[in-house]
Order: sequence, then structure tokens, then C-alpha cells
Amino acid sequence: MDRVTILPHADWQDRPGLAGLARVLTPARYVGGAVRDTLLGIPVADIDIATPHAPELAMDMLKEAGIRVVPTGIAHGTITAVLESGPVEVTTLRRDVSTDGRHATVAFTNDWREDAARRDFTMNALYADPISGQIYDYFGGLDDLEARRVRFIGDPLQRIAEDHLRILRFFRFLARFGSEPDAEGLAACETRAKDLMALSRERIADELLKLLVAKDAVAVMRLMIERGILLPVVPEIDMAGVDRLAKAAANEAAAELPADAIRRLAALLPADAKINDVVGARLKLSKAQRKQLASAIAPHAFGSSYELSYRIGREHAFDLLVMREDGPALIAQIKMWDPPKLPITGGALVERGLSKGPDVARVLRTVEDQWIAEGFPDAARVAEIADAQVTQALR
Repeated sequence: MDRVTILPHADWQDRPGLAGLARVLTPARYVGGAVRDTLLGIPVADIDIATPHAPELAMDMLKEAGIRVVPTGIAHGTITAVLESGPVEVTTLRRDVSTDGRHATVAFTNDWREDAARRDFTMNALYADPISGQIYDYFGGLDDLEARRVRFIGDPLQRIAEDHLRILRFFRFLARFGSEPDAEGLAACETRAKDLMALSRERIADELLKLLVAKDAVAVMRLMIERGILLPVVPEIDMAGVDRLAKAAANEAAAELPADAIRRLAALLPADAKINDVVGARLKLSKAQRKQLASAIAPHAFGSSYELSYRIGREHAFDLLVMREDGPALIAQIKMWDPPKLPITGGALVERGLSKGPDVARVLRTVEDQWIAEGFPDAARVAEIADAQVTQALR
């Protein structure tokens, strides 16, 4: 290391109990995302600590200090310390013994460089001393981070062979942190794209959905389609889909909506219910996600954005409207609008003379349709509509 870099202070370092946890595990260092994101000046979500102590010993040390601990992945050296301020993942330094592209067999070590060498990208292999803040960089991660360059540690082809998911992680990190892709890494991902077929579809979906909400998702998705990265696992996505994604992302921004992964996936895919269902099943999306995916392309005839929001719900309305040229303006209309409740019930129609049965539901739907068409008038006007509809039904 040619230079000494100190980790800037950030709010997460003041979390109650964190400093004490690090002291108990000494020698220990913060590692990975917390270090990377702090250097980039962005909020830190998760905190990871690395230590040379074997996991069983680390558990004993924490318990003796009165810190609750859970053996979340003890076979792979990972335990979770549960602090009042939230969980912290603690991992013993490791080296890979064998890998098959999906799983790794590890051995524990006390060599920090060995632990760094098994990580995916240089920007993720940065360690920081909890007390001094000194950063330990074994593979040029600081320079790559400064250049916003996502670069594999060592030979990219070998790193991908160890864990095929690193192909998608390369592009996700490029979309989130990068500027220009590392040429050697990009070439390796293109060469090994078919390796994605060996991964579980849940892992593919998880990475893809995270990528889709990253700041440069459109440009990176375009690059992935150009290089045929997704062809082995989601061949339904093509360049026309990326163009639709660009439109959806631009309209989201114009409407000040947060990026939504399923909404963006729906834009990427052809507006074909069968294709969407096939892709949703293949990626093993949840029922709620598949429902949203289907709703985002379902044809809906509506007179206004208010009617659409009332009939299918505001969030689903956003998914449909975001693909329209006038989408941002229509979204603005309903963004702060709470759909009202129809101020009449079937019972009120029975009181007006209708017999219980299918006629009540039919007339109630007619009343509701007219109420919507008139712009959701008040209860007095709904009563007039109901009177007229019941009179007509009784003729």
C-alpha cells in the first residue's frame, strides 16, 4: 500500500454498541459495502465485520460480553451479532478450497490478504480499522473506486468460474457505481454468459431486480443486450425493451416516483400476458410480483387517471401510466389523491324496493359506473343516481 487513507466519519459508526462489538472481536475490521459506500459518500445499509477469530470462538467472545449472537452461516464462517441498533454480520477470514460456480467450500485463515483475494471486485475488498479508520487495500480498490471502475480481483474468467452470479453482480455494480466498464471484466462476462444457466432462477431474479433500480440501469441494460448477457436466461428482453425501459425511467423521474423494479421489468418485456407469465414463473417471482407484472401490461379502458386509480389502485395505476407520453401529468393528478368509497350499499338499494339477488349487484355496479363517470360526486348526488336506477330496474 503506497498511501494511507482514513475512512471518513459517518453516522453508522455511531450506532450504539458497534464500537464495543469491534473491541470485543479485536483484531477486527469493517469490510465491504460499509467501507465502499462511506468513501463514496452514500448511505450505508449493512455493516460487516471481518475477524481472524474462528466463528465458534467469536460467538463465545460475544456471548461473554453480553452481546446476543446468532449462528446464521457458521459453516461458512458467518455469525450475526444482534445489537440494539440492528444486526451486524461478523465473518471469519476465509479462503476458498473449492468452488463449482454456485457454492464454495472454504477454510478459515488469519491472512487478511487471502480473505480479500476471494472477494469479487476490488471496491468490495476494502477494510477499515474501527479505531484508527485506516483503510487496508490489497488490490487497488481505492483507485478503482475513485475512477468508478468495477474490476474483478485477479483473473475475471476464474472469478466467474468460482461464482457465476458474479456476471450479474458485475453489471449491477456497474449500474450503481460505475462509469466505464472494465474491458477485461466485460469480455469475461460475455464469454461466460451461458454460465448463468447453472444458477437458481431466484438468484438471477434477485440480481436483475436490484440492477433495474440502479441509477444507470438503462445504459447498463443496453450494454447487456448488446453483449448477449441475458440471452441464456431471459431471451425475451431485447433492445426494444431497453427503449421502453428508458421511457419508463424518464417518466418515473419526471413524475418524481421512486424506481420500481417490477414496473421496470414490465417495461423491458413485450406487452404480452403469456410472455410476462412465463418470465415471472421462470424467475420464480412472488405472487405479488407476478400480479404486479401482469397488471402493468393489462389493457384498461378508463376515462381519467382518477377512474384508473379507483378501479385498480394507485400503485398499479402508476405502473400503467408510466408508459404513456402524458404519464407524468396523469400521475401527478392522482399522486396525492385518496380514492373515495362509494357512498351507498346494496342494502340501500333493497330499501328502495329491489329484491335481494343478482339485480342488486347489477344496479349497484351501474350506480358506481355513473358515479365514477360524473367525477365522484357526493352522497346526495349518488342517492339521486340510485333512485333513478332502481326506478328503471323496477319497470
